[in-house]
Amino acid sequence: MSLPSENGPVAPPRVTVFYDGGCPLCSREIGTYRRMQGADELCWIDVSRQDAPLDGRITRERALARFHVQASDGSLVSGGAAFVRLWASLPGLRWLAAIASRPPLSWAMEPAYRLFLRLRPWLTRRHADRVAV
Repeated sequence: MSLPSENGPVAPPRVTVFYDGGCPLCSREIGTYRRMQGADELCWIDVSRQDAPLDGRITRERALARFHVQASDGSLVSGGAAFVRLWASLPGLRWLAAIASRPPLSWAMEPAYRLFLRLRPWLTRRHADRVAV
C-alpha cells in the first residue's frame, strides 16, 4: 500500500520507529539515530504526544512502556529486537545489527533491554539531576 502525495503515490517508509519523546534518555538516543545517514527514510513517531498516530495493534501505553519498530511489511517488534531492526535500517549501523542478530548476542538483547527498562527511571533521574546542575 502506498500513501498519496501531490506527486502521486509514495511508498510507505521502510521502518516506523515508535519512541518515548518524554524520556530524556530515549530522546537523546533517538536524536543520535535521526542525525545518521538514512534516517530521513524512516518514520519517527513520538508516542508521548497525545496526537501520535498509532494503529490498532499498539496502544499508547504499550508504546510508552517498550520501544517498538514496525517494518514496511507491517511486522511489529519491540524491545531488543526493535533495536536490531532499527540498526539494520541505518547504513552506519548495519554492522551492529548483523552482530546483534546472531547468537550469542541475540540471546542477550532482550534480557539487556529488560534490565534497561528496570534502570530507566533511575537513569532518567540521574540525567535530570546532571542537567539541572
